[in-house]
Formats: sequence, C-alpha cells, structure tokens
Amino acid sequence: MFKQAIYHRPKNNFAYSYDDETVHIRMRSMKTDLTNVILLHGDPYMCEDGIWQHTKKEMKYAGSDELFDYWFAEVKPPFRRLRYGFQCVSNETTAYYTERGFFDEAPGDSGAYFSFPFLNPADVFCAPHWVKETIWYQIFPERFDNGDSTLNPPGTLPWGGVPERDNYFGGDFQGIINRLDYLQELGVNGIYFTPIFKAKTNHKYDTIDYMEIDPQFGDKKILKQLVRECHKRGIKVMLDAVFNHSGYYFGPFQDVVKNGEQSIYKDWFHIRKFPLQEGETINYDAFGFEKIMPKFNTENPEVRDYLLKVAAYWIEEFDIDGWRLDVANEVDHQFWRDFRRTVRAVKPDVYILGEIWHDSMPWLNGDQFDAVMNYRFSHAVVDFFAKGAITAEEFKHEMIHILQSYPVSVNEAAFNLLGSHDTPRILTVAKENKENLMLAFLFTLSFQGSPCIYYGDEIGMTGEQDPGCRKCMIWDEEKQDRDLFQFIQKLISFRRSIPVFGNGGDFTFKYLHPALISYVKSSRNEKMLLILNPENKLIQVDIPDEFIGAVNLWTNSPFTERTSEIRQKHFLILHKK
Repeated sequence: MFKQAIYHRPKNNFAYSYDDETVHIRMRSMKTDLTNVILLHGDPYMCEDGIWQHTKKEMKYAGSDELFDYWFAEVKPPFRRLRYGFQCVSNETTAYYTERGFFDEAPGDSGAYFSFPFLNPADVFCAPHWVKETIWYQIFPERFDNGDSTLNPPGTLPWGGVPERDNYFGGDFQGIINRLDYLQELGVNGIYFTPIFKAKTNHKYDTIDYMEIDPQFGDKKILKQLVRECHKRGIKVMLDAVFNHSGYYFGPFQDVVKNGEQSIYKDWFHIRKFPLQEGETINYDAFGFEKIMPKFNTENPEVRDYLLKVAAYWIEEFDIDGWRLDVANEVDHQFWRDFRRTVRAVKPDVYILGEIWHDSMPWLNGDQFDAVMNYRFSHAVVDFFAKGAITAEEFKHEMIHILQSYPVSVNEAAFNLLGSHDTPRILTVAKENKENLMLAFLFTLSFQGSPCIYYGDEIGMTGEQDPGCRKCMIWDEEKQDRDLFQFIQKLISFRRSIPVFGNGGDFTFKYLHPALISYVKSSRNEKMLLILNPENKLIQVDIPDEFIGAVNLWTNSPFTERTSEIRQKHFLILHKK
C-alpha cells in the first residue's frame, strides 16, 4: 500500500455539506493501489465503555485521473456532527487512515479521527436553484444585430463587414429584442451580455460611467424593456461587471490624470509614482499592461462603496438575474465577500459568476461566487474533440480531475463553455470539421453544470482570436448552418425535458472501448448511456445488458441490439426509465 499518496482534508472539495442534512466525503489514493475503501463514521460523543461507536459504509469508486483514484461517500449524520476515518484495503494489507495518521487497527478514541464539527445550514454552498436548469447564450452586443440605426456611432460600417479591434457595426438592444424569438426557438433560457456600460471601445471593457448605458446600445428605458421581454420568455439576464479596472476616461481616473498627486481620487487606483506615464512606461497597475484599463484599489473604502452601489443599482432598477465578474481573480477576496452580501440582500437568487481560468476553490466556498467560467473544462473538451491534441484516456483523466476538484454542488452550477469573445471560434479551432464540433456540443450539453453557447456557434460561424471571433451575427438563413442549429436545438430540448441528461444524474465514465468516450448518467428513476465515437472509423461495441431494451433517444425507438456499430464521428444515446 502506497500510503504517501493517500490523502484527505476535512474541508473544501474533500468534505463538505451538500445540503442541510447531507455530508459528502472524498478520499484520494494512488491509482490502482487500493481495492476498496470503507468509511468509518459516527457521532463523536457516541461511546460504549470508552470505545467510540461507528458505522461502516463502502465508499464508491469515483474514477481516476493520471495518478490517483478517487473514492466517494454520502452520509447523513443524525445529530449533524461527524467523526470519520477510512479503512483502506489493498491486495496485501489493510490500514486505517485518520487525522493522526495510519493505524493497523481502528482507534477506539474518536479524537483520533477526522472531524466535521457540525452541519450548519449557513455553511451549505447554495447557488441559485434555477442555474442548474439554465442553458446560457453569450451575446457581444455590438455584433448581434443593428435594430436602431439612429444610435449608430460615427463611422459605423455595413453589417457583416470584417471585424477589427476598433470598428463598429451598430449592434444594439433593439436588435437583441428583435431576435428574442430566435433564441426562444433555439431553446436557451439565459443570456450573458458582455459589458453594456458607457465606454470608448467596441468591447466596452474600459468603462467610462458605471451608471450609464453606452448610447450606441440605447437607453435605460429600452434596457428595462429588453429584460422584461426576456423574463416573459423565461430567459434570465446576466450582465458583465468590470470591477477589476476602469476605463482611462472614467471620471475619477481623469481627475488623477489632470491633478496628479493633488487628486482626491489618487487612492482609488494602484499608482506607484507620478507622473502616471514616462515614455512608454505607465506608473500605475492596469489590466495586463493596458494603459486604457487602470486597476481599481478595491481595498479603498470609497472604491468599495462605489462599486457595491453599482452592483446593487442594476439589480434594483432593472431586475437582472446575474453578474459575471471580469478578471475576478485579481480582486481581493474581502471585496467579493462584501459583493455577495450586497447583491444577495437585493435579490437572494442572483447568480454570481467569476472569470477565473485556473483552479478556483478559494472563491467557491459559498462566501463569494456561485461559479466560475470553467475554462479548464473548455480546454479539455476543445483539445480532445476539436484539436485531437490529447487521447481519449487523457481526456477522461482530465474530466475526472475537474470533477474531483470541486464539490458536486459547485460542479452543478459551473459555467461550461466551448468558446467566448476571448477565444477563437470553436469551429475554426476544429478546422471546420462539423462532426467534431457536434460531438463537443453533445458532451458539453450532457455534462454537469450550466452550459453556454457563444453567439453564432450554433449556426457554424468561424473566426480566429479577437477580433476574428467577434464577427457580426449572420441572420441570412441561407448562410446559416441550419442542420447544426437543429442538432444543438435538439440537444437543448433533451437537457430541458430529461433531468438525467443534465444535472439530474450522476456522471460516470464507463469503459466499453479504448477509443470511445462512453459514460452513464444515472438517478434513482432513470439511466442514460452515451457513446461518442471521435475516430475516423466505425467501431463495434458490446452494449451493457442493462441498456438492452432502452430507447434510442435520437430516433425515439427501442434499442434491442447486443452489439452496435458506432459510425465514425457519431454517437448513440440510450435512455432507460
């Protein structure tokens, strides 16, 4: 037994309260080292003759990544207190793993074991319930549709031209309102808008005024109309908050530009010295090294109060349903705790989504964000299905690692995307292989989390990195890939109508063939087997007995074959109630 690899921590993703009465416990061991793990658990105060009384529960093997196996158990402590340890079994030996190390026999003193002191409801991670049922659609407003040409900025180009970093095509709120029926037809029920506030650029990540809408999009009256129309259709609305930095022409920063060290706003920003700029060198912190995006000092009480007022205002006045937080990892944790308290006081079920591209557990303990943009998921799916850069085994390892990195409740709310305004178009990455793109969408829309579609990906739009990925939306149906649209539309309908297809079922990879991606989604009431063939060849596979007689979800017909041939770049979905 390789004890050095056995690991547990009574916090974060290894031990947490899933709901008001349930605790989830995980343990890690070296890959293929242990044959089974048994959880010893009980109330810390239950003793007989000085010996702690405990119950044993077999832990479920939850999957493997490249180096480790993961084990999982769910317990409901009757008095909400819990002490626990692990009976680790290998082919050669048995050892008892506790907070005080390893023992040959189970210790009789509860003080030796791991402690989950009390299941406090206030500590339960609670993302808004509606997020688990939401399929998002990301809109870059300047490029979605021009519905009111009277708002066009000077020099606006005809719709559909070549996007540049500094050109305009006149997208606005009226254009979005005009296309809500299209989004309803697609089936999405959440819209994430990139910034809409007054700014100098077409992307609007350089805010001039956080209390005003950019005039090219419309005014506050039409924004209220847009939100109302979305809500009538059951569509949630999430705005983009750029609180890491302002724009260069933001009033307080312009005061610093004008008055230097005498400015009353100089402590609103991270200024190293004056003058603000010497040659090409800026003497203040910014997003990256972007001169036009000076970084806020969110530890300054005046800045904090101002930004929290902004966050509350757009919820109070416009009834938005969520905030996406730009460059969230560069803002201090205390600000985000204050942010959560502020917005939840206004609307208890508002969704808080952080832009973080790496491991995000420090932000996902229930006191800051509900989710992050799950780029680690994105990279794995894109690398495998679109690029063919990793093997099926490597892909499965990464998916298991991602799932084990966070509590189940966090995974259910994760914002899973294939692309965004910051990445090349997924079809372009896939070298315009539509079959690969379809498999990527199938996996994403059947995985745990809250999936997002970047505008135009559903009709086969292409484009390299910014600005290529920010082309004008194509509205001429003759130029849209309607087959792709209908494919994604059908997947969305499955997710919205069949619980186990989405967050209503546990996810487990099932080995059927080394080249296939096969997995089971299961709940108490139903099961689903999905088999994806990413290869350029037909693969024959034996179907597990439990799925013989299930319904082929794509054809809605009974499936009775013992052996199935999965065509190249194709799939099979079997649903059993």
